[in-house]
Amino acid sequence: DVYKRQIMKGSGNEIDRRASRADFNQSNENMFRPEFQIKQGESEKNDKLWEIMSTYLANDNKTIQKNIVNHVEYTLAKTRFNFDSFGCYQAAALSVRDRLIESWNDTNQSFTEKDSKRVYYFSLEFLLGRAFQNALLNLQIEDNYKSALMELGYKLEQMYEEEHDPALGNGGLGRLAACFLDSLATLEYPAWGYGIRYDYGIFQQKIKEGYQVEVPDYWLNFGNCWEIERVDVVYPVRLYGHVDRTYHDGKEKCHWVGGEVVYAQAYDHPIPGFNTFNTLNLRLWKSRPATEFEFESFNKGDYFGAIQQRQRAEYITSVLYPNDSTNEGKELRLKQQYFFTCASLQDILRRFKKQKRSWKDLPEKVAIQLNDTHPALAIVELLRILVDEEELEMEYAFSLIYKVFAYTNHTVLPEALEKWSVDLLGHLLPRHLELIYKINFHFMEKVNSKYPGDFHRMNIMSIVEEGTPKKIRMANLCIVGSHTVNGVAFLHSELLKQTIFKEFYEMFPKKFLNKTNGVTPRRWVLAANPGLSELYNQECGTVDWARDYKLLVNIQDKAENPAFQKRWSDIKFQNKKRLVEWIRQNVPGVEINPNALFDVMVKRIHEYKRQFMNALYLVYRYLEIKNATPEQRKHMVPRAVFVGGKAAPGYINAKRIIKFINCIGDVVNNDRDIGDLLKVVFLPNYNVSNAQIIIPAAELSQHISTAGTEASGTSNMKFAMNGCLIIGTLDGANVEILEEIGDDNMFIFGAKVQDIQSLRVHMSQTEPREYWGPDLDRVFRVIRDGMFGHREELGQLLDTVCHKNDHYLVCHDFYSYLDAQKKVDEAYKNQAQWQAMSIRSSARSGKFNSDRTIREYAQEIWKLDTVQIPKPALSAQTRYKSTGSCLLYTSPSPRDS
Repeated sequence: DVYKRQIMKGSGNEIDRRASRADFNQSNENMFRPEFQIKQGESEKNDKLWEIMSTYLANDNKTIQKNIVNHVEYTLAKTRFNFDSFGCYQAAALSVRDRLIESWNDTNQSFTEKDSKRVYYFSLEFLLGRAFQNALLNLQIEDNYKSALMELGYKLEQMYEEEHDPALGNGGLGRLAACFLDSLATLEYPAWGYGIRYDYGIFQQKIKEGYQVEVPDYWLNFGNCWEIERVDVVYPVRLYGHVDRTYHDGKEKCHWVGGEVVYAQAYDHPIPGFNTFNTLNLRLWKSRPATEFEFESFNKGDYFGAIQQRQRAEYITSVLYPNDSTNEGKELRLKQQYFFTCASLQDILRRFKKQKRSWKDLPEKVAIQLNDTHPALAIVELLRILVDEEELEMEYAFSLIYKVFAYTNHTVLPEALEKWSVDLLGHLLPRHLELIYKINFHFMEKVNSKYPGDFHRMNIMSIVEEGTPKKIRMANLCIVGSHTVNGVAFLHSELLKQTIFKEFYEMFPKKFLNKTNGVTPRRWVLAANPGLSELYNQECGTVDWARDYKLLVNIQDKAENPAFQKRWSDIKFQNKKRLVEWIRQNVPGVEINPNALFDVMVKRIHEYKRQFMNALYLVYRYLEIKNATPEQRKHMVPRAVFVGGKAAPGYINAKRIIKFINCIGDVVNNDRDIGDLLKVVFLPNYNVSNAQIIIPAAELSQHISTAGTEASGTSNMKFAMNGCLIIGTLDGANVEILEEIGDDNMFIFGAKVQDIQSLRVHMSQTEPREYWGPDLDRVFRVIRDGMFGHREELGQLLDTVCHKNDHYLVCHDFYSYLDAQKKVDEAYKNQAQWQAMSIRSSARSGKFNSDRTIREYAQEIWKLDTVQIPKPALSAQTRYKSTGSCLLYTSPSPRDS
């Protein structure tokens, strides 16, 4: 069979590394797993264990069905003759997890045996999305499960809907981290992810009377089939306390003591690569108390006191991004950041010390990538461990740390750079504050040596920001403590060098690199857009395009082909009908015509992203339709506009923008005179699963941030891959998307980054009515006159741009935005032209595959090699068997993975 043909080489029956998981799934024979002999003297024991678990689980219907019903009875304790849809999902998910665990164990044993250098990705967010479909697709067994479940009386698509999105992230930062894990596994790099297992995530967004209402996201209410609880992987994390000093032979030794100790317990999530046997690990930490229950307090009648310590500990991992408008909220955020970095470093160093070696080898075996500044305290914590516990000299310890860490920046907005007050940091982490001062002292000496007497430069570059209150600049700490700093789009990286990190770049020009973001086509095309995926499979003759998106570049040759355009547009129309049905279920009372142009803007609500400008345009378009004659309306393009995204709970203006959009929808959607010419819908609770329905249906996507404010953006890449055209500014990754797909396939408008500052000066010096012009004046007037109700509240929103305070240049860019929208309408009228643009957009977006991004990180920052685990064999005799070369390792256990 296929697998046999792939792995046979001559008469030696040797393993061919080209054999893939897809080949394995087509085989009807047992496939023997690799055997790892980890500890000397246990060969007989290992042989027996290997004999029992010698083969991978098969993927034929009968085996899959048996696995499922076994989990129904033995894991869920339900009768196998009567289980509901959710029970079937749980059992099926657990059976898939069984297959992941096989590869996951073999992958980590292989890394251990080869003593590979590993990269550890530290991120406060991992916005994973649902795991079931992703796992089936990456393991190449979706059809197998569809058939097996159908015979049991269940539809696989129904099972997908039973899964709740993991609430482990908020926006682009977390989604990027999830894409990177997928690519690391697919490309077979030795890697781990580290983060926090939040109980509630950020929040679930409800829309009530047009307002955003935040309710807890109880995503763990019914358990999580995909995680593995590690009761044996627990580390202490100290908070508060004080520093004791002792002296021996004239050397000072510091001991951080006292305070309180909480424990970090590990929960593991297997991350499968696409069409490979490699499966990586995402380890998330949950906080636990050192003492579960104080019996003495309970006996005294102090029932709250008996559980107080437990509650205090568990708060740490309860909610993603607790509101930091209070001192308590700030302290909880800082606790979260230290908690997960402290536990992760203990786990990494335990793994490093499993083999006897010198500390000088640390950078040769460990690379840590900091995803933004949230994990910045890892730099200081590792220094504390090496100096205080391992007793290395400060200078030598820092030289090792510098080679281990790299930092990814995600903002060009100075106000978004994270800072912590010295008082708070010193109260919570007294030893770390001391070490930060020492790091800064030595760094300031270097700056002064290179730029003698330049105190202004020293003030800008200092980790410590003088003032009241005095603060610690976490971005500066990351730059000082990392060997590489990267931006996430070319424009973003250039702006870092020219603006907020200009002085650092001048001193360390080789430290700064660009790594343009990417997204995984496995999640965002293969899973999200099955119709388009099938078309690609037919055109390429393989599903390998999901790994190498550039295989699709030749599809652009068919962009003008009428028959291909028809197939393309039919797929889009089916996706549009799927979104219409989703809207019926989630936004009652709105009926959408699937023949309208679907115009989508989904992202976190923020003033710099300019959803407000989109809303003002909707008012303008509504007025234009109302004032048009019947004959003029015949030539207008019907448009359905969808906006989605969450506003931070304390961000008043962002919440007003949501209200404004809903107010517009209330008027427009109920105006019979307008009909289908314009519909406005706010899509509630935007998340990964919703995005997988929304993005494939979109025909126009808006990425309209003020130039120089968006670091990259990744949703623009997802839309482009799905054949959606972009209307946008030259900001973030839009610049590179334009270079790849061509300016004749995008609608670009707005001020360029080099003109922003002078335009802000002009705005501040121009009479307001003259600045915003007649069309906006008409829009502002009808809003203030109450056409959309809520005159006072919406008036306050208008006031953010109407008083020489239009910082994000909404009014300035509005008129070029109008021109771009007119071009959109004209292009959509010519469907042959529109479909050709759509096809080219998708075919030319291969650069934005996150696999490309990860290869660049691995080669240029982490210096990391791929490690492919041994493939299955056709017989026990030809299986891979460890030579026993790693006799210094401890015996395998869940903790030792």
